[in-house]
Amino acid sequence: MNPEPHADTEMETEIETETEITADLVRNLLEEQHPDLAGLAIREVAGGWGNQMWRLGDELAVRMQRMDPTAELQLKERRWLPVLAPRLPLPVPTPVRFGAPSERFPKHWTVMTWVSGEPLDRGSISRGAHAADTLAGFLRALHVQAPPEAPIATDRGAHPRDCTDGFDHFFHAVALDDLADEVRAVWDDAVAAPEWAGPPVWVHGDLHPANVVVSDGTLSGIVDFGDMFAGDPAWDLAAAWVLLPAGTASRFFDTYARADEAAIRRARGLAAMKSLFLMLMGQNGDRGLPGGKPHWGPVGQAALDRVLKGV
Repeated sequence: MNPEPHADTEMETEIETETEITADLVRNLLEEQHPDLAGLAIREVAGGWGNQMWRLGDELAVRMQRMDPTAELQLKERRWLPVLAPRLPLPVPTPVRFGAPSERFPKHWTVMTWVSGEPLDRGSISRGAHAADTLAGFLRALHVQAPPEAPIATDRGAHPRDCTDGFDHFFHAVALDDLADEVRAVWDDAVAAPEWAGPPVWVHGDLHPANVVVSDGTLSGIVDFGDMFAGDPAWDLAAAWVLLPAGTASRFFDTYARADEAAIRRARGLAAMKSLFLMLMGQNGDRGLPGGKPHWGPVGQAALDRVLKGV
């Protein structure tokens, strides 16, 4: 998810010329660059915009640069996921082979470990307390001080007051009716909250229901680290409302145990913005616009309801 003004927020009007990615293309690229993997079964994975995923055998996946205009996100994952993955308590996709641009496919592609489970935007969490504890434990492990060479976000990670244009874009694009004043009040409170005073920590940056997987009624993996950066952890703490069932946010923050009142206020405002983004993507899907996802509308509305109730 990209809750700020970002390439993905304009996907309804901008379509790049792209190479059609097929199973045959994936197999041909493997034969050329990683022939020992070319005999594994290849299956397309539904979804994906910036990158397209193909399941490779039972334990691997091929991540193909698709609509992303540059390889920056994939290269970031290649560089940093092997560093982060060993100390994270949930499975995350880890690069195992690199695919170079070629005449056949002039973009980057990466073979990564497959994270088993169902994306939350097509699944559900029935074990809310377990999921809250699991997410809190994951973020406690992730949110450690990042090294000086860690990537810095250019379109996210800032204090909410510096993201007002992005919020306003979604706020005015989504029909909020009688909820508009409540949503604006949550955002204004986040804007007024003190800024992050600690050192920049590792942040996933894009925690939304399509970027986490569930199994047995709880969170079982985190995927898509292309937007990871060093900065304010509130950008991830917003997941307490965006991902978790109603009534579990307080448990999440109790278990996380590192968020002060200001961080929670910033996180709640950012969760409102992320919820509006999901709702807008749902509207785009209902209109048949490229990149729109009709099933994200109800997901975003449910998240916004949790944000407004503060639970």
